[in-house]
Amino acid sequence: MPSSTTTSSAAATTYTTIPISGSDVINRSIQNLYTFLSKTRPWPEFLAGANAVDIPTSLSDAGIRIRRNLNYFSVNYAIIISAFAAGSLIGSPVLLIFTCLIFASWLILFFFREDPMVVFGHQVSDLIVIVGLLTVSAITIWFTGILNNLMVGIGIGVLVSVIHGSLRNPEGLFVDEDDAVTAGLISNAERGTA
Repeated sequence: MPSSTTTSSAAATTYTTIPISGSDVINRSIQNLYTFLSKTRPWPEFLAGANAVDIPTSLSDAGIRIRRNLNYFSVNYAIIISAFAAGSLIGSPVLLIFTCLIFASWLILFFFREDPMVVFGHQVSDLIVIVGLLTVSAITIWFTGILNNLMVGIGIGVLVSVIHGSLRNPEGLFVDEDDAVTAGLISNAERGTA
């Protein structure tokens, strides 16, 4: 009996550690990025007319609106912040290209990667990936001096997102059940009774 347990655990270990080539990891990461971007809410809904915009009654109302709009329009806000960050570097196309390459590297190699990275037949740990990306990012920021411009762009993007989130009345927005549970708007118990 103990021999079958060790055999099955060895088989499970072998099964879960199938090596995947670096190009497959990158391709799956790009697919995950496209899946994330497909969750963008329609821009006409995001930019709804004057009937969906009003001034919040209090600071707590503004906070609730920002939280609900952030949950609903999170991908739209991420796109806006990224666009403002890229726009802040438009004066120097070389810096913009470097920044886009680093940003894409972070997205593909860290945020949207599901499988372990294998380079030259050896599995690379997440810590090494993070250290490598941080090192490349720091060197690029240090030698190009883009930090100030990038922070201004990101700051403006966040400010625009916060203003939109506080002025956009979230009433009438369709919220998916899974989104509502994730956002804490309903509990799993309420979900089961509905």
